[in-house]
Amino acid sequence: MSSNVKGAVLALIAFGLFSTHDVFIKTLGATYSPVQIVFFSVLLSFPLATIMLMRDAKPGTLVPVHPWWMAVRTMGAVVTGVSAFYAFSALPLTQTYAILFATPLLITVLSIPILGETVRLQRWMAVIVGLIGVMVVLRPGSTDLTLGHAAAILAAFGGAFASIVVRKIGAEERPVVMLLYPMVANFVVMGAALAFVYKPMPIEHLGLLAIISLMAWIAGRIIITAYQTGEAAIVAPMQYSQILWATAYGLLFFGETTDLYTALGATIIIASGLFIVFRESRSGASKNMPVLRTRSRIGTPSTLRLSGLMTSGRFRDRIKTAQDEA
Repeated sequence: MSSNVKGAVLALIAFGLFSTHDVFIKTLGATYSPVQIVFFSVLLSFPLATIMLMRDAKPGTLVPVHPWWMAVRTMGAVVTGVSAFYAFSALPLTQTYAILFATPLLITVLSIPILGETVRLQRWMAVIVGLIGVMVVLRPGSTDLTLGHAAAILAAFGGAFASIVVRKIGAEERPVVMLLYPMVANFVVMGAALAFVYKPMPIEHLGLLAIISLMAWIAGRIIITAYQTGEAAIVAPMQYSQILWATAYGLLFFGETTDLYTALGATIIIASGLFIVFRESRSGASKNMPVLRTRSRIGTPSTLRLSGLMTSGRFRDRIKTAQDEA
């Protein structure tokens, strides 16, 4: 089996785990506020974060090199997390994924003012086509747009903003700093809001939240291994396999069926996203880290902040070494 095939298989496994993770979120979202789910998923992720801290041998403090950019990223991560959890609980899985898949398109747009990139005509056309796909999914004027749709759009914007900040400062910040600040912010903000929405949770639901955190950790580690094994142009598009899991899980567990407009819109969004991924994979197409190298998927709170590790110098050195050995 070639390294690219291994990388693709690993990525497919990881995104299958992520999709299962989102099914559990949707299940709990039928009973609990996303604020409560975010709070406990972050709380139960701290032991895993501690393991990462224990393994980080790089000397230094937890003070960010770029405090203001870190504050912006943290704010984006908090907004993304609670919005995504609400969207998963309120919308069909396929609709949620279709909207969230627009995140790389938004990253491309935000790279202009924040990173100073030049986006040429072909990438602009891909962005426009992708946004048309979003409109096909939403069908404004012919369908009722809900808070769930607004939450999914907000999560896509928040995720794009957080990811673009990672592309700007990720090479200089310690991975543990990129990990801890959004987690602590989610813990504090959601903890403060918890008093207004709290419902007692039986032990089995707390156990389910612990499983969610563990699945997100395992899936994230597998994604890193996938990028170390195969080329980004092969590994990155595997995230779109989540739409297949969403279709199957939605039908099996929630009785959801994918309508024609959602399927068509998702196809358009995925096609435009693939174009951007392959475009950025070309040497010299982007002076910054490619879109999907800086994010394993939409940044939900129970997913540890692996994007910081994926943009660190150590991770890039390991990728180079693995590719040289191959």
